[in-house]
Amino acid sequence: MADIEPYESALDAIPGAHPYPRTSRYHDAEIGIHRQPDGTEVRYTKRRLLPPLDQLDDETQPHTVGAGERPDLLAQRYFGDPGQWWQIADANPVLDPRELTDEAGRVIDIPLAGGFPGGRGDRRV
Repeated sequence: MADIEPYESALDAIPGAHPYPRTSRYHDAEIGIHRQPDGTEVRYTKRRLLPPLDQLDDETQPHTVGAGERPDLLAQRYFGDPGQWWQIADANPVLDPRELTDEAGRVIDIPLAGGFPGGRGDRRV
């Protein structure tokens, strides 16, 4: 538990509090509570919706994939954090993030610094 900030572990005791760190793709996703027939409450993360891809055109830059690149390495290069690979995945129409870099020469979209709606800078997901 050393990696968890004290305030984050305290949030578990607060109904509806957010369990994800600020850098997570789910940080601003709404938390729902399902009440089972026996009265037990089960917290869950509601679905995270992305903005339509055509709205992202002005908020991304193209990147031509080189041999051996991976989404986490691109996130480190562009955002300074390999854990932000999901921002690149969100900006591109793929189901599996490995598809982003499995073919050298493919052009993918990289969100600009500060993010796009649903990215690191503006967390409306």
